[in-house]
Amino acid sequence: MLQIDARGMHYRDLNKMIKEAAWAGETDFVLDNVNGQRYIGTGVDRKINITINGIPGNDLAAFANGPVITVNANAQDAIGNTMNDGLIVVHGLAGDVLGYGMRGGRLYIRDDVGYRVGIHMKEYRRQVPVLIAGGTAGDFFGEYMAGGIMMLLGLHRRPGQPLAGDYLGTGMHGGVIYLRGEVEPHRLGKEVAVFELDGGDEQILQKYLGEYCTFFGLDYNQVREEKFYKLVPVSHRPYGRLYAG
Repeated sequence: MLQIDARGMHYRDLNKMIKEAAWAGETDFVLDNVNGQRYIGTGVDRKINITINGIPGNDLAAFANGPVITVNANAQDAIGNTMNDGLIVVHGLAGDVLGYGMRGGRLYIRDDVGYRVGIHMKEYRRQVPVLIAGGTAGDFFGEYMAGGIMMLLGLHRRPGQPLAGDYLGTGMHGGVIYLRGEVEPHRLGKEVAVFELDGGDEQILQKYLGEYCTFFGLDYNQVREEKFYKLVPVSHRPYGRLYAG
């Protein structure tokens, strides 16, 4: 195991140290006193484990292809940007534009998330990205989503607090969003509709939500006590009329 004290370290030096050690065969990293360093785990294409004690900066695990990253605090924006494979677990809240263009892997956030989470997520054959947020979300959750699985749980939200902001699923043309609880119709994008769950949905929840609950010490059955709904697109070409002659 390689333990690195990142206090005061420039993000380029930190990331160079991680990548060089990974290329040399190191598989386990512990980063202490992280404070806003960007691009940690970016472009890493090896099955390594990175534990971050502190708050990583933007683009954590961007373009990653295999690492398992655990953040024992909050995290900033653009986590999992165009991520291809791997697992990211954040024991706190996270910022905006999480999972942008995400193509595979899993991103689990314990608490609230910001704006435009899951924008342009996509899937291809067996590559199905999964993003689960345990709290609430800002506007444009699942914007232009083309594939994958997203879940928004709203755990511990205050009475009257909305599960998500406005424009939920705007431009969505693939994939599925699972919502724990109802969302006011005026918050939905016009490209989506709400449906009841079926047997296939239950299997997906057991697999991914079950794993999520294990990471954060939650009781799966207790989380499932509130009714879940699914949000899916009503068209695979929501803007076809704008661009087709």
